[in-house]
Amino acid sequence: MTNGTDDLDFDYDDDEDEVYDDEVAEPKQNKSLKWGLAAVVVLAVVALVLVGVVLLGGDPGKSTLDGSTSSRNAAAAGIASADDTGPVSIIINDPSCTAWVSISGNLSSTLSMLGHGHWNERDQSIPASAWNDDQKREYMAAGQVVRNAAAQTVGLVKLTPHRVMRELYEQFIAYARTFVEHIPSYTERDAALAGTAHSAASALAAICGAANNGSAAARGPLVEAQASPTKVASPGNPANPQRYLTGSNSVCADWKATLDKFGADAAEWHGMDPTIPATYWNPQQKAINLAVGPVMISLANKMQQLGRRSNNPTLQDFAELSAQYRRAFVLALPTYDPSDNSLANAATFLSTTVLGACASTAIS
Repeated sequence: MTNGTDDLDFDYDDDEDEVYDDEVAEPKQNKSLKWGLAAVVVLAVVALVLVGVVLLGGDPGKSTLDGSTSSRNAAAAGIASADDTGPVSIIINDPSCTAWVSISGNLSSTLSMLGHGHWNERDQSIPASAWNDDQKREYMAAGQVVRNAAAQTVGLVKLTPHRVMRELYEQFIAYARTFVEHIPSYTERDAALAGTAHSAASALAAICGAANNGSAAARGPLVEAQASPTKVASPGNPANPQRYLTGSNSVCADWKATLDKFGADAAEWHGMDPTIPATYWNPQQKAINLAVGPVMISLANKMQQLGRRSNNPTLQDFAELSAQYRRAFVLALPTYDPSDNSLANAATFLSTTVLGACASTAIS
C-alpha cells in the first residue's frame, strides 16, 4: 500500500493491494477491496503531517463564488464547464479522459524510474537540509516531471464540461505546483501537498476508469439526484488555479473522524477480494458485502452533510460527488462486477482530496 496523501509517488498500479496504488492511467482491477481502509491508513500516515496544523476555528478556506459575470467571462475564455451550476453526479463520459490517461500514465511511469526504480520507496520524512546529492537530484527531477504534467493539464481545465472535473484538474495543478515550489526547502509536512495532488489525480483516474469500463453508465443512473448547490466555485485562470482550502475549516476534524469510524465499522469488509464477482461469492463473502452497504450509506450521508456545512463550494462538490460514487457502489453490490471497483476508488480518492487539503492548510 502506498502512502496516499503524504507521498508524491504517483504510483497508481492497481495490481497492488489497495486503491492507493491506483494508476492514474485507466485503473485496472485491485486485488483487494480495502478502499475504505485506505482512507484510514492515510489518516494514520497523515497524522504526522497534522502536528501543528490547526483544523478547527477561523473562517472557512477561501473560495470564489460563481456569478453571471465570471461565468460569461469563463465561457468567453473557452471553459466548457462555465455554465455547469447543477448538482454533481456520476460522470458517464468526459472528453478530457483520453488526454488525462496519457498525461497521468506518463507521469506515473516517469516518476517510477527515478532513484534507480526506488523513488516510491524513499523515506519522505527526510528534509531537504539532510538530502545527499542523489536525493537532491531525484527530488529536483521529480519536480520537473510533476511541473510538466501540471502544465499539460491546463487544457483539460478548459475542455471538460463537468464543473467537478474542472475543479479536480485545477486542484491537481495547484497542489502539485505548490509542492514543487516547496522542494528546495522540503520538510515532512510538505508531503501533504503532494498527497493532495496524488488524491486529485487518482480520483480523476477512477472517474475516467468507471466511465471507460461501463460501470458509471450501468450504475450511475440508479443513484438519486441531489439538489443543486446554492453556490458554486467560479472558474478562475486555467493557467494559474489556486488551492481551494488555504484557511482552516471547521469540518476538517469531523472529516477525519468520519473516515476513522468507517474504517472501524467496515473492518471485516476491508479484506475482500474485489476481483471476485458477486456471482461467485460464497455465503460469508455475500454476507460481508451486503452488510457493509448501510455502513457506506451512512458514510456518504455524513460526507455530504460535512460538505454542505463547510461553506466552501469546491469542498462541497468533492463531498457530494464522493457520496454519489459511494451510493452507486452500494447499488452495485448485489450484482457486483470487478469493474464496479472504480466507483469505490473514485469515492475514496475524492474523500482524501479533502483530507489532504485539510492537512495542508497551514502550509503557505
